[in-house]
Amino acid sequence: MRKRRQKVDYSAEMNKHDSPAVRLLFAFLGTLFVLLGIAGAFLPVLPTTPFMLLAAGCYARASTRFYNWLLNNPAFGPTILEWRRHRSLPWRVKLTAIALMAATLGISIVFFVPWPELQAALALFGLLLATYMYRIPSRDRPE
Repeated sequence: MRKRRQKVDYSAEMNKHDSPAVRLLFAFLGTLFVLLGIAGAFLPVLPTTPFMLLAAGCYARASTRFYNWLLNNPAFGPTILEWRRHRSLPWRVKLTAIALMAATLGISIVFFVPWPELQAALALFGLLLATYMYRIPSRDRPE
C-alpha cells in the first residue's frame, strides 16, 4: 500500500486581498498560470516553474483552498515551497530547465529562424537566461 502524504495547511502564509472582486481576479489569474504551467510541462517552449510560482502568488491573495491545493501538490508544491522559503531552486529542476531551454532554442535557431540577426539575438537571450537561472541558489547542489 502506498503511504499518503499528510496535507499541510499553509493559510498562515497567505495575505488575502480585502476586495472580493480583486480576489476573484487573482483566482482567475492563478488558474490561468496553473494551466500555462501544466502546458509547460509538455511543451518545451513554456517554462513550468515560473508559472507555478505566479499561480502560488495569486492564490495567496485569493483562495485558501487553491493555495493549499497547489502547495500540497506532489509535482509542484516542493519547488514552490523551496522558492518561497529559501529563494532557491532544486539543482535538478534548474539543470533540467536550462537543458530544455538550450535544446528548444538551439532547434529553433538551426531549423526555424532564417535570419542571422534573429539567430544571434535568440542565442544571446538564451545565454543570458541560462546564466541568470544558473546563478539562482540551489541548496541541494552536489559538491
